[in-house]
Amino acid sequence: MGGAVEQPAVVVERVDDGGGDKEKKKNKRRSSWRSKQNSSSPASCSANEMCGGGLSQSVGNGGKTKNYAASVSILSRQQDFGVNVMNDHRETAASDITFSSMTTMHLNEQAEPLFPSNIDGPIFSNSLIEPIPAGNTHRSYTGKEMHPLHASEGSAECKIFAPYWSNEAVEVALKKGDAFKALFHVNAYNRPEAYCKIEGVPTDILVNGIASQNRAVEGDVVVIKVDPLPFWTKMKGSNGPLNNLSLAEDGSLFPEFNEKVGNSYKSKSEVEVNDECTDFKSFLCSQKEYHNDDSSYAGESILEPNGLMDRNAVKVQNPYASDSSNVISSIGQKQAANSVEGLCAMLGSFPSKRPTGRVMAITESSPRRKTIVGFLDMKQWLYHRQRCKKDAKKKKDLLSNSDCDYIQLMPTDSRFPKMMVLVKGLPDCIKKRLENGDATVEMELVAAQIVDWAADTPFPLAHVSHSFGRGNEIEPRINAILYENAICCSDFSPESLACLPHVAWEVPLEELQTRKDLRSLCIFTIDTSTTTDLDDALSVQMLPDGTVRVGVHITDVSYFVLPDTALDVEAQFRSTSVYMLQRKLSMLPPLLSENLGSLNPGADRLAFSVFWDLNGDLDVVDRWIGRSIIRSCCKLSYEHAQGIIDGIFDEVASKSSGNDLPRLHCHFEWTDIIRSIKTLHEISKSLRQKRLQDGALRLESSKFVFWLDENGIPYDGMLAEQRDSNFLVEEFMLLANKTAAEIISRAFPDSALLRRHPEPDMRKLREFEAFCSKHGLEIETSSSSRFQWSLERIREKLKDDSMLFSILISYATKPMQLAMYFCTGDLKDKASDWGHYALAVPLYTHFTSPLRRYPDIIVHRTLAAAIEAEKLFMKGRRMLNKVSCEEEVTRCFTGLHFDRIAAESAEDRELLIAAATRYKVPCSKILADIAAFCNGRKLASGHVTDACDRLNMWALLKKREVCLLLHLLCSICFCSVC
Repeated sequence: MGGAVEQPAVVVERVDDGGGDKEKKKNKRRSSWRSKQNSSSPASCSANEMCGGGLSQSVGNGGKTKNYAASVSILSRQQDFGVNVMNDHRETAASDITFSSMTTMHLNEQAEPLFPSNIDGPIFSNSLIEPIPAGNTHRSYTGKEMHPLHASEGSAECKIFAPYWSNEAVEVALKKGDAFKALFHVNAYNRPEAYCKIEGVPTDILVNGIASQNRAVEGDVVVIKVDPLPFWTKMKGSNGPLNNLSLAEDGSLFPEFNEKVGNSYKSKSEVEVNDECTDFKSFLCSQKEYHNDDSSYAGESILEPNGLMDRNAVKVQNPYASDSSNVISSIGQKQAANSVEGLCAMLGSFPSKRPTGRVMAITESSPRRKTIVGFLDMKQWLYHRQRCKKDAKKKKDLLSNSDCDYIQLMPTDSRFPKMMVLVKGLPDCIKKRLENGDATVEMELVAAQIVDWAADTPFPLAHVSHSFGRGNEIEPRINAILYENAICCSDFSPESLACLPHVAWEVPLEELQTRKDLRSLCIFTIDTSTTTDLDDALSVQMLPDGTVRVGVHITDVSYFVLPDTALDVEAQFRSTSVYMLQRKLSMLPPLLSENLGSLNPGADRLAFSVFWDLNGDLDVVDRWIGRSIIRSCCKLSYEHAQGIIDGIFDEVASKSSGNDLPRLHCHFEWTDIIRSIKTLHEISKSLRQKRLQDGALRLESSKFVFWLDENGIPYDGMLAEQRDSNFLVEEFMLLANKTAAEIISRAFPDSALLRRHPEPDMRKLREFEAFCSKHGLEIETSSSSRFQWSLERIREKLKDDSMLFSILISYATKPMQLAMYFCTGDLKDKASDWGHYALAVPLYTHFTSPLRRYPDIIVHRTLAAAIEAEKLFMKGRRMLNKVSCEEEVTRCFTGLHFDRIAAESAEDRELLIAAATRYKVPCSKILADIAAFCNGRKLASGHVTDACDRLNMWALLKKREVCLLLHLLCSICFCSVC
């Protein structure tokens, strides 16, 4: 393994009475190497505690004894793409991943995959083979015996993982603060390293090692127990000395080593095949009596309905109960890490330390357990089957053909472990090809789900449901990405389609009487040229008093998607539209998203309209929001709007033929459109500048745009930056979202759906500051405004080095946390956490895209309830003559100034409750569940987009590589002819 660091091989010692000098020297060298290791590390401590036995075991073979070492090692396999991934905790630099990591293209090989096996994840090899400390006996294994599941004959059964806590034990531990509930996340570049975020603790808890992770997978909600302070690791980037009792950060539990047999090293292929097959054999040994019927693989979760595995029959044991207490008392430190306050205090006292912990139970199974994508390891299965046949002929009692009932699954997502699949549970089409020895099965991308992971097996058991097709083709890859992220690709149900009116729909008379009619106003849309779901439009008017009235008009989807209908249920389930390069999966049926609800030019449409009156300083002096009827006069693309801003499309050019301008509707002329675009552009520039001065961050980066051939395969592309036309639309959409957030939080302070963005991760922010300091750049991150001010200074300083500044902006996004939807009732006592850090606003929500985001529909319903309650309240006050007609403009919810006294009056509360009941505004508990679900779906949608971008980029690079090779071949042939 070129470039890999050699580690001493771990072998099983055999002590004979007449051992030679070479054996003594080997033992001496091994003993010397082991003496340098930290005997008190949690790695060895964990193994001792879990095993609970001695280090030697009598076998009874003529008085001979096998001694088993306490340490375990792993063979890190050669990477498929030529990238050596060291098992340390350093951040992977971009320069470490070069184009040498691409799969080599051989022109004479027809079946060579176009894409790597894990293109939808990090560009590294498949999951590593992890050794696990034994459960009841302490053993050491060679590379050929990496995953033993049982001790030798005559010994007790070996448990690899600790048993899960019972439900009762979990409840008690959580109440006492002895354990914490957290979301489990795995390092995609180093699977034995995982992290858990505890609410209120500024630093993530490191769960290092497969044994400590205790069968948890990415996305599980787990119960973790934090280790005592002496076992905490050194924080990345810390310059402080490493505690001798700390777990080594280089992943010493799984060191690399080169397997050596005798005095000669095996070749790479031999080592891989033998190691994989012995791992496979180890699994089979534990599964001799685990041959269930096919019906047992129907996809049941390994968790009970309450989310926790039933372990009541197993006595709960604390693996640290004996050794760790002795260690702490010997050092004289008795730190209490059994509460959030205690953890925070310890982190404050030891800022260079990262807390570690281990998984004690799984309370909620990750949805990703049911959406595994991977390849079947055909080569390993065939090798093992051949060996089974040979061994069966020699010693029939050793192995039987039933041992070949399992095949290994290699997930494409490096965060998941290898899995074992029961062959007889495979789909018939795959099973038949497998039995016929069809080697092309390993090129099939398959869908699987985890069905079980017992405490005595190193691999989870999985069930394969179907095949996507060849992994070297784009379409199967995209389908696998969608499956992996649980994206709904099915057609809309007849029940949901029945909720919509027929195509020849017209605005009902009742809506004409109750809504504001804005059809005579110059309103237009600006979007991409290919967009078919137009959900926002703009307008601008010059008022007689010199103020400017800017309008944002959003399609009223909530009129069609009524609460608790089949359409509403399906929209909530999909939650968001998913956009790919040549494909879109809509949240709503096309009849609604592209017709009835789309603000198509020349058509009457229902909308929510927001108007702001701006003075000369662009301060908002008044505003109005309500339901309306609009008619768009034009569908502009960003290119059209940019052409108007740049002066390419002016009044003269608009009158010439062949100007490629869209068709105008109603009575408006191009002079109206051009004047409106230029006015909105000037206003948006000032609003943007003011927003940035107030502390909003400007972290946008260039986006790569692909150019596709007739088959949909990328052949070229370019970097596309946002232009003024993009910023124009963005600025007014941000203002509309902010306004909607203010109104619904005033009317329903306990049940408003808002969107918050927490402050950056402080540790990563310190790393970013160190990066800037290293390059001689001054950065201040005390607040978002100072952060943005520093970035602008650096932008000016690096105006001649755009590449370095792009790298800097990319690095600046790393500390940023994810924005998320939340219910205000969940954070009623923490209003300071409602704000949006990147936008530097105290209140924000999503209101402007109801055709492709379900939270926007919820916000529309809440707005409708608030507007109706306000109208009824003002009508009642007018009838009772409590205010004069002149004072009637002061609105308690939608106006600029919040009339808290009126809003909190008993009369207004009753009106709000009635309006909320009519529009079925969700209560706090239901709204919190909706927010959590939408957060997950939005994240999944982003994963799909990113994975498809990586897929297309890989296809483009492969095509470029083929073109380069063909060019070189042609050049060589031309030179030889000359």
